[in-house]
Amino acid sequence: MIVLEAGAARALVALDGAEIKEWEVSGRPLLWQADPSVWPETAPLLFPVVGWTRGGQVRVGGKTYPLGLHGFARSRRFELMEQERGRVRLQLVSDAGTRALYPFDFALTIEHRLSEHALETVMEVANAGREPMPYACGVHPGFRWPFAGGMAEDYRIVFAEPEDRNVPDIAPGGFITHHKHELPLDGRILPLDAQLFENDAQCFLNARSRGLRFVAPNGASISLETENFPHLALWCSPGHGFLCLEAWTGYSDPEDFTGNLFAKPSMRVLAPGNSARHVARFSYDSAAPGD
Repeated sequence: MIVLEAGAARALVALDGAEIKEWEVSGRPLLWQADPSVWPETAPLLFPVVGWTRGGQVRVGGKTYPLGLHGFARSRRFELMEQERGRVRLQLVSDAGTRALYPFDFALTIEHRLSEHALETVMEVANAGREPMPYACGVHPGFRWPFAGGMAEDYRIVFAEPEDRNVPDIAPGGFITHHKHELPLDGRILPLDAQLFENDAQCFLNARSRGLRFVAPNGASISLETENFPHLALWCSPGHGFLCLEAWTGYSDPEDFTGNLFAKPSMRVLAPGNSARHVARFSYDSAAPGD
């Protein structure tokens, strides 16, 4: 386990999945602690797909590959490239094992940067092959709910911009449907209730906001700011004390999608030799100002 420190902040990062396992500020733990009986992860990184695929498979060039929920990066061991007191750089490169699931050559570089009140994750995706490469990536950290005292139902999400209160229904199997449901969203503010997540995540596809705040009754907050992530999502297992603040470049298969990976909605395609950078920055404020 890699230890990062910055002032009164501390984080732990695993080589497996390049996953952040702990983050605390001034002794306050902010991240959910994995529980195999509920959700066995803490802050997985998603690549080369985000969300569910039909039958746990994708199709490329007339062949089928066993690439399932959120891809494989979260279950692979990364190589340590650089480490400083408050920064670590890790990398996963394609090999025979990854090509059996996803027939492309790539380099996925993750940099976690810790400061006194913030934790930033930079995902760099590079096409190391000779053919165009479709991909999606995302961050999926689970935060304690509540994280600063008070009742869970008194917490709220405050988006950076007013969002559409109508969001997609999630079909059995995790697929995105063409039907929508209405959230109790008032402009930028979504009051939180575990019942919101009884039928899976709330997905803000092509969100207006590039960030949001997870706000406690006392005004403390965990903020998310993103770069090059068009989709935001919220998810939890109701009643188990966590809420995921997610940012994605792609999303689950639509319920009627049967095409190949290049045609899957919201996939990015990198030309040979090209790369892309995606950033998610989480910050903690123990006494955030009013909305």
